[in-house]
Amino acid sequence: MMAERFSFSIAATDGKARTGKITMQRGDIRTPAFMPVGTAATVKAMKPETVRATGADIILGNTYHLMLRPGAERVAKLGGLHKFMNWERPILTDSGGYQVMSLSDLTKMSENGVEFQSHLDGSRHMLTPERSMEIQRLLGSDIVMAFDECTKNGATREEAVLSMERSMRWAKRSRDGFDSGEEHAAKAALFGIQQGSLDKDIRSDSAEALIEIGFDGYAIGGLAVGEGQEAMFGVLDYAPDQLPADKPRYLMGVGKPNDLVGAVERGVDMFDCVLPSRSGRNGQAFTATGPINIRNAKFAEDLEPLDSTCACSVCQTYSRAYLHHLIRSKEILGAMLMTEHNIAYYQSLMAGMRDAIASGTFAAFASDFRGKYLQQ
Repeated sequence: MMAERFSFSIAATDGKARTGKITMQRGDIRTPAFMPVGTAATVKAMKPETVRATGADIILGNTYHLMLRPGAERVAKLGGLHKFMNWERPILTDSGGYQVMSLSDLTKMSENGVEFQSHLDGSRHMLTPERSMEIQRLLGSDIVMAFDECTKNGATREEAVLSMERSMRWAKRSRDGFDSGEEHAAKAALFGIQQGSLDKDIRSDSAEALIEIGFDGYAIGGLAVGEGQEAMFGVLDYAPDQLPADKPRYLMGVGKPNDLVGAVERGVDMFDCVLPSRSGRNGQAFTATGPINIRNAKFAEDLEPLDSTCACSVCQTYSRAYLHHLIRSKEILGAMLMTEHNIAYYQSLMAGMRDAIASGTFAAFASDFRGKYLQQ
């Protein structure tokens, strides 16, 4: 019997917070879920089996980076992204729209899509909703994201409306493009992306348009682009409620640990962010009492673990003093160990939230977290 293509079940709720499970052919995804970012077919400084050992059920791959190097057609020729990078569990791929606008020079947007210049070699490319779906199909993505325009922070209301409406037209083209890949569409899922900047009415119109098209899950896009946590939470006070309650809700590109707790409190189920891996490579560790910079001189002779409450293999084995030495010496092992700890910390935080929702103690969990975590 063929395994289920995609389903989402909610096991428990506590206030607006939900815990449940996404079921796909490559495995279950426990929610709330944090997806480590594997931009170029790798979570930087970690082996896939180590990522899995931290508790990650799913990772994210990047359409923009993979289409430029090594190329989606090449990945397909080599057996698809899962085989290529030795990750057999689900992979979500973003659509490339955000990276095109943020990383590329000389972009030219039209109704058809975005023409851009590669940040690698200056070559010209055209990314459309149809091409984005094709690339994600060639990669063998399990959860495909619709191609959208990420409305820039500070946009006027008129700009936000025009941007959102274009994204909704692209969402319909993404749906049609995804459905045309019959074999892939029969085993993968497609998520739509809500836009609308910080405006409740525009986001409501966006949600209605997406629901009419119909998607397996719905992302809240256009946040974590410089608006600040207060403004982001202001949108999250209503945006998840505008989306179907029986589908996963995914907040793209978020965030810090206190962002995750606040967003789960408001009904979000899925997250991704480069922060734990990028911060780890740069010497920042996340702990139960807040982030620390292991480069600081005060850690040079500190024999304590990064986080005395953490069960990860790094905290069970290595001292702050050793990690301080590795990072200050720019040793590769330093980046590896710091990243592993940070990803493990994030997965432990998600597991703690899942358990608290299931036991009806999420408010106490969130209060305890905020009481300990120094919001730096």
